[in-house]
Amino acid sequence: MLYGLLNLSFWGYVFAMLLLTHITIVSVTIYLHRHQAHRALDLHSAPAHFFRFWLWLTTGMRTKAWAAIHRKHHARVETASDPHSPQVLGIKKVLWEGAELYGKEAKNQETLERYGYGTPDDWIERHLYTPHSDKGIFLMLAIDLLLFGVPGLTIWAIQMMWIPFFAAGVINGIGHYFGYRNFESQDASRNIVPWGALIGGEELHNNHHAFGTSAKFSVKWWEFDLGWGYIKLLAMLKLAKVKKLPPKLKTILDKETVDLETLRALLASRLHVMANYTKEVILPVLKETRKQHPHPHMFRNIKRLLTRADHLLDEPGKQSLFRFLEDKHHLKEVYHYREKLQLIWNRTTANQKELIDALQEWCKQAEASGVETLRRFVEKLRRYALV
Repeated sequence: MLYGLLNLSFWGYVFAMLLLTHITIVSVTIYLHRHQAHRALDLHSAPAHFFRFWLWLTTGMRTKAWAAIHRKHHARVETASDPHSPQVLGIKKVLWEGAELYGKEAKNQETLERYGYGTPDDWIERHLYTPHSDKGIFLMLAIDLLLFGVPGLTIWAIQMMWIPFFAAGVINGIGHYFGYRNFESQDASRNIVPWGALIGGEELHNNHHAFGTSAKFSVKWWEFDLGWGYIKLLAMLKLAKVKKLPPKLKTILDKETVDLETLRALLASRLHVMANYTKEVILPVLKETRKQHPHPHMFRNIKRLLTRADHLLDEPGKQSLFRFLEDKHHLKEVYHYREKLQLIWNRTTANQKELIDALQEWCKQAEASGVETLRRFVEKLRRYALV
């Protein structure tokens, strides 16, 4: 019994460890995150019960607590009330003490009651998973020792560290500190190195914050969301039903006026639109301005300031950007047109007609600016519609 009932080779134990931890991260991303916290998909009771049982065995986390803490994170992101923001608490604390931060917030009854709505409240939740949330991990220890013998102790220890480090530390920490951004969402979220096999697509964190209720996290053709692959498989087996995906823009070639269809497309996909504006207007004008400037070295660090959303720039950054733009007419102009476009859909009290009129006026003024890239963007914007 030294090596357990299975008596595996060294690589057999490695494979078993990777398989068991992989099932755990799949349970977190599909069941806890996309299904419970965001209601991005419906799950058949069979996989839902399996995921809940498996998480009880391998993490001891309660569905209500996890969903509540994550919803609060989205609602209070990057503020002092955010349970685990590295922008507030520091990257080292969130990366290495993420599990402790989760445990502390899980004891906050106000968080649980306010944000834990709609989570399971059946007999097994009330009598087993909630009152005995710590018993499952010891049952898992017994199973690992029985199946794998002495190596099972190492496998169990890695299982116990997997979610605290990768989910609570890496995703909540690095995912709000380092990496690339497809969208200028209202937070500091980042897409990090594609570790899909390890964290099931959760590494696409900026995409998720941009479209929080989407069941699919990948938006670029080269991004890989492993969790979405499993969801599609479950859907094929009639065990899951996807409720929402990221909005997609299309262009109608013979459409030449801003109308209600244009407005709906812009409001639903404004982060896509602003990403397109940066790529198609600001960056080409920046490149051309740099080429013509007698001191191109001045442009070394300006790209980050130009492409970052205003609300994410600190005061020194804003002042540096304003000073830089002072004598660069075209670049300053396209930057301010981006601000004006954002102001249109931030007018929450305006009705549809007022918003359409404002968009039409924005297009008219932008075309008259004389900036060719801006004119082409206006031409494309008029043709926008939702897929």
